Amino acid sequence: MHLSLLGVSHHSAPVDLRERVDFSRRGVPAALAVLADTPGTAEVVVLSTCNRAEIYTMCEDAGRARDGLARFMSEFHNVPEPELAAHLYTMTGAAVTRHLFRVAAGLDSLVVGEPQILGQVKEAYAVASDRGHTGASLNRLFHWAFSVGKRVRAETGLGEGAVSVSYAAIALARKIFGRLDRLRALVVGAGEMAELTATHLRAQDVSHIGVTNRTASRAAALAARVQGTAVPWEAMIDELATTDIVVTATGSASCMVTRAHVAEAMKPRRDRPLFMIDIGVPRDVEPAAGDIEQVFLYNIDDLQAIVRENQARRQAQVDRAELLVEEEVDGFMRWLRSRGSVPTVVALRRRFEEIRQAELARLAPKLASMPPDARARVEEVTRLLVERLLSTPTERLKAAPDEDAAATDADTLSRLFELGLGEDSDDDTPALREARLGSLASPSAARNR
Repeated sequence: MHLSLLGVSHHSAPVDLRERVDFSRRGVPAALAVLADTPGTAEVVVLSTCNRAEIYTMCEDAGRARDGLARFMSEFHNVPEPELAAHLYTMTGAAVTRHLFRVAAGLDSLVVGEPQILGQVKEAYAVASDRGHTGASLNRLFHWAFSVGKRVRAETGLGEGAVSVSYAAIALARKIFGRLDRLRALVVGAGEMAELTATHLRAQDVSHIGVTNRTASRAAALAARVQGTAVPWEAMIDELATTDIVVTATGSASCMVTRAHVAEAMKPRRDRPLFMIDIGVPRDVEPAAGDIEQVFLYNIDDLQAIVRENQARRQAQVDRAELLVEEEVDGFMRWLRSRGSVPTVVALRRRFEEIRQAELARLAPKLASMPPDARARVEEVTRLLVERLLSTPTERLKAAPDEDAAATDADTLSRLFELGLGEDSDDDTPALREARLGSLASPSAARNR
């Protein structure tokens, strides 16, 4: 079986195409159900976020799986295959492992180090696992990825500090309010910056997100994407009185929110803070509004200064994080290769044991005259001799440097000792099942071996 990946992300496709292949539109469970019935696919997980749509599989033939997954992506989302093909990326083996570990660690995100992605990876795995679409290999891969994501965050400063204007705004809001889950937010505008900030607000579980824009249909579309409510443009000023966080990003040629508007909105609030993030250029909020007591007004220059400082701090941690990922990739691939060698190892040991038992049976008449303790000693010596003979080939087979080398070694052993792998041999003996279970050690245990 081969580890395979097909996907689309912000690295390979524009936002309009990413929206069209968003699995959340028709539902990830529906996609998993179709993929599970695809011939040659044994395990599958679908990861779908605002910036990526990826399918992870364990499959019999990586090339055939790639073609089948591309066709599935096209048909499931009703996107012509030629239009989609230029934006797809495919990976196999160690490249898949490295990619998922980087995703879980936040190294592949639009905003490097952003914290939400690890939770999204966990959710994608849970959806697939709960429905029985994963097995030993993807179970181990994703649990290992969770461990990598936590380790990178624990051992580096990659996740410290906001490195986008929109996320810096949310970080400031948390400093002022603490928890945001009981607050109401209003997003003024429906462009890319407004959407990014609204997405971050939704990730913080604010109680309500209102979206307003001169074009009502755009406000409604963004509100739907962040599970919010469209607010009529003419009601924007009135909305200030009941809102805790206001984000403005319209690109209007003049201020839309004046000091007088804000002063009027503050009267019924009884000193409840109003946090205003003006990331419009030109500015959407009159600067003098920030002079009103309990009004916290920040513009894009304020936020960019925070971002520049945090970007420099994070970049110094990227190389360290990449080294940690590579270390973990090596560990997982060793485990995966050793798992692939289990049938050969078991068959080889079974073959040698058959020979040992046959020789003991042949010599039985000569051994019959020996005392019981001597016969027991012969049994023990021959068993230990087989163990010693098999020790080196077993370890070398498990430690093969890559999948091709492991497959070549396994094929050679199978031919030399006539193991019969791939024929009608009994590949589900108690010994084989025990060896398989033994190969499912935890990531930390594997690293300590």
